[in-house]
Amino acid sequence: MPRFAANLSMMFTEVPFLDRFDAAAKAGFTAVEFLFPYEHPAEEVGARLKRNGLMQALFNLPPGDWNAGEKGFAALPDRFADLEQSLHTALPYAKATGVKRLHLMAGIADRSDRLAVEAFYKSVAWAAEFFAPHGLDVVIEPINPRNVPGYFLNDFLFARDLIDELKIANLKLQFDVYHCQIIHGDVTMRLREMMPIIGHIQIASIPSRNEPDGEELNYPFLFTELDRLGYSGFVGCEYNPRGRTEDGLGWFKPYAGVKP
Repeated sequence: MPRFAANLSMMFTEVPFLDRFDAAAKAGFTAVEFLFPYEHPAEEVGARLKRNGLMQALFNLPPGDWNAGEKGFAALPDRFADLEQSLHTALPYAKATGVKRLHLMAGIADRSDRLAVEAFYKSVAWAAEFFAPHGLDVVIEPINPRNVPGYFLNDFLFARDLIDELKIANLKLQFDVYHCQIIHGDVTMRLREMMPIIGHIQIASIPSRNEPDGEELNYPFLFTELDRLGYSGFVGCEYNPRGRTEDGLGWFKPYAGVKP
């Protein structure tokens, strides 16, 4: 049975961020993820997790000026110093939360630009090697160009080939089903092919990015398929609730309280 992690950047937004840990645990989640924790002290985030008996499944490395449209540095040749600093910024949060995987964002860049490709390879390898002694995986996530136009990493096949080529043990693929369906389709076959390199999975309905309870994909089938494939990681619920988060959790009730 999949282990679901509530995404606290998108779910339970009816309450302030630090109170969302309580809300997620009350709703039956045993794990959480979020985009960025950096506006709050690392110790406080860790304390909220511990108080609620929650595991931290994932969070992102600092992306730059998010409000100005920045989406990471990894493919930006002139921002390597910012990339290096982001690793040091994230490390105390990783230690305080006990997280085992961090998402490295690529940034807005042209994948046909040789210098951007070289920068991405360098940054990915550097980040993975930086975090390896701390027992942390680095995951990279292809993001569809409809939601984030111009995002460098917008192809699952490119991400797969990079991971296969670099052969770094703690470098994994973040497989967001929503993004995969929009970019490529054929989600089940891609899960079967890429399962050996997948470090984290995320879900949402397609095309609306709401609760995973309808629209294009049959999620109960996919959840059964993840079990069949032996996936033991977390499934992040990175979706926008249609209304109050609790009112849309009917799909989750059969899985509530499943322990990591």
